[in-house]
Amino acid sequence: MRIAYIINSLEGGGACFPVPAITSVFRKAGHEVAVFALSRRDGLALPRLEEAGLRVEICPAGEKQQVQTLRWLNHALTAWKPDLLWTSLIRATLLGQILGTRHRWPVVSWQHNANPKPINRRLLLSMRRLSCFWVGDSQFVTDETHRILGIPRERLACWPIFYATPQAPQAQPWQKGEVIRIGSLGRLSREKGYGDLCAALALVQKARHNLPPYEITVRGEGNHRAFIEERCRAHGLDMIHFPGFVTDTRDFLASQHMYVQPSRWEGFCVAMHEAMQAGLPVLGTAVGEMRYSVREGETGWRAAPRDPQSLADVLIRALSQPERFHDMGQQARNYVCTQFSEENFTRAGMDILERVQAITGLHK
Repeated sequence: MRIAYIINSLEGGGACFPVPAITSVFRKAGHEVAVFALSRRDGLALPRLEEAGLRVEICPAGEKQQVQTLRWLNHALTAWKPDLLWTSLIRATLLGQILGTRHRWPVVSWQHNANPKPINRRLLLSMRRLSCFWVGDSQFVTDETHRILGIPRERLACWPIFYATPQAPQAQPWQKGEVIRIGSLGRLSREKGYGDLCAALALVQKARHNLPPYEITVRGEGNHRAFIEERCRAHGLDMIHFPGFVTDTRDFLASQHMYVQPSRWEGFCVAMHEAMQAGLPVLGTAVGEMRYSVREGETGWRAAPRDPQSLADVLIRALSQPERFHDMGQQARNYVCTQFSEENFTRAGMDILERVQAITGLHK
C-alpha cells in the first residue's frame, strides 16, 4: 500500500515526534509512506523525519486558510496517488476525511486527546463514520474514544506511540549536598500546565518548608512563554528556567534527578515515559496514560490537574525524600521497558495494519 500520513504540523514535540517509529512499522510491513504536513510551525520535528528517510511535503498556506490548505492537500495527494490516508490530530483528520470521501480513499485516524474541546467533539461525532478505523495512542484515550465518540471496538485499537530503549542513558543517583535537578519536556502552551506549576512553586516558596535546594529546567518552546515568564517574575521564582527546545532529550533527562509533568490534559505523553526510561521518578498529574504509569509511591507521585495547591503539596512531599529518587526511578524504568517494549510496539502496529487491510481489502 501507499500510505499518506497527514499531520497538523512539524512542531517540536507532541504527535509529530513518534512519526518515524510509527512509519517504520509500515515500511517493515512492505508499505510505502509519505508525510503531508498542513503547516510548518516551528519545524523542529522536521530533522527527525528527514533523518528517518521520510518524504515530507509541507503546505505553504497559513493555518487559518482552510480552503487553500484543502486545495493544496488535494493536489499533493492526487499527485502522489495513495491507497490509504492515515491522519493525526483533528485538523488533519477532518481534511483527510473530506478528501478520502471525495476520492474513495479509506481513512485511518489517530485519536490523541481523550478530552477534545466541545466544538471539536461535535465535529468528530458528525464525521466519525468517514474513517474506517480509529487508533488510540494510549489505553485511556482508546477507552474514551469508544465512550465519547461511540466508535465500535471492531473499528478501534490501541497503539501506544512509544517504545522503551533499554540502552538509553540513565540518570545517576542524587547525592547528599547536591542541588536536586528536576527536568520537564513540553511545549510552553496552556494545556501543558506550566502556568499551574509556577503557581505551585509560589505556594511552596510561601510555605517555607526546610527543603533541599532544587532547580527545575523546562525544555521546550511555545506561545505561552511570555505569560509563564511574567508569572515567574511576579512571584520571584528563580529556581525554574526555560532555556528552550532541546534536540537530545535522552542526555538531558539522564542529567536530572526527577521529572515533573504538570499537564492539564494528555494522551499518551511520550516525554514523561522517556523520563521513566531514563530512570527518573515522575511527579505527574492524573491525566491520560499518566493515570496508569505514575504509580503513587512506586514510580512517582500523582497530583490533581489544574490544581496548583495539589501540585505544591506533592512537590513538597517528593522533595522531602530525595534519597528515594533512584529506587523509584528504577521501578519506573522497569515498568516502561516491560510494558512498552519495541516488540510490543511493532506487534500492535502490525496487528492494526492487518485489521485495516481486512476492512478495506487493500494489500501490499
